[in-house]
Amino acid sequence: MKKIKIVVVDDSAFSRRSITRMLEGLDSVEVVGYAINGEEGIQKVIALKPDLITLDLEMPKMDGFTLLRILTTRFSLPVIVISALSGADKVFRALELGALDFIAKPSSSASVELLSIKEDLHKKVLQILALKPGSHVRTVPEYDIPERSPVGQESAEPAGKAGIGIQHAIDLVAIGSSTGGPPALQQIFSAFEQKYPFAVVVSQHMPAGFTKAFADRLNRSSLFDIKEAEDGDLVLPGRILIAPGGKNMVFEVCGGQVTARIVAPSGSDRYVPSVDAMLESCAGIYRKRVAAVILTGMGNDGSKGIRTIKEHGGCVIAESEESAVVYGMPREAVATGVVDHCVPLDRVVSEIITQGGFS
Repeated sequence: MKKIKIVVVDDSAFSRRSITRMLEGLDSVEVVGYAINGEEGIQKVIALKPDLITLDLEMPKMDGFTLLRILTTRFSLPVIVISALSGADKVFRALELGALDFIAKPSSSASVELLSIKEDLHKKVLQILALKPGSHVRTVPEYDIPERSPVGQESAEPAGKAGIGIQHAIDLVAIGSSTGGPPALQQIFSAFEQKYPFAVVVSQHMPAGFTKAFADRLNRSSLFDIKEAEDGDLVLPGRILIAPGGKNMVFEVCGGQVTARIVAPSGSDRYVPSVDAMLESCAGIYRKRVAAVILTGMGNDGSKGIRTIKEHGGCVIAESEESAVVYGMPREAVATGVVDHCVPLDRVVSEIITQGGFS
């Protein structure tokens, strides 16, 4: 069987050796070379023609960002960024530039703790290599995230109080995403031209420690107020809550107000934060006044939750194959037969506005 060729790009000799050993534990993988900086990385890509690159962002000479632009545009190669937790904001910049996924190093220094990423590395490499050729490629425009303009504070009334008539059809938008999700969410939230009177909750598969930086980054380019969810946060119109990495976000009604609860995942949760757990939790509270949105990602998280949403009268939107970086979660959602609208990423916002009766 032909082996998949990988080049490891990292200026740390310890990291290169450790990542190589971990990758060579997969029978289907061959590490054909390594590079200590971006310039050498380009040379190895041309000479060795790898199928995938693992990339550190902090390197001398040509850094990881410059190399990443070249790899994703000139060579159309899938890239997995391996970065320390302290570089969270840089990771999201890399994802915006076209990196397909990332793995969090437990430490920025040479340490045996690096070996703890082995399972995650194996899983993501195998998932990416299972994609059909070219399906991972999406042109992501590079831009500087603008600071949002000041906006007036919305009323502190919770979205979706039971028994209160509201003129619009949607009080909550619940979004699930995985691989390719961060830049997709960035595009969606920056596309809203006003702060609409509905709340948004998001479960994006992500490890602990990254979601606060992610929420802060999204907040800088959106008219909505975006934050990493904390236990007890109110679900309010004009607010977007991002489930914290490594935890699940569910909801309950306390004193007539919908409140977020941050809980540990259950043993049955294959993906965390769990989209299914989030959707099933909000379905009974918001019933027909919720729109569930399933974006790009691997696996089937969300397919169970959207059935519950539909059973309670809610609306379901899925990203179409033409724009999804990975048409896994949306495909599984469509296969349930309960998706109402399947649209490309650039039409998700208009679909939400239309379904909510805001147009």
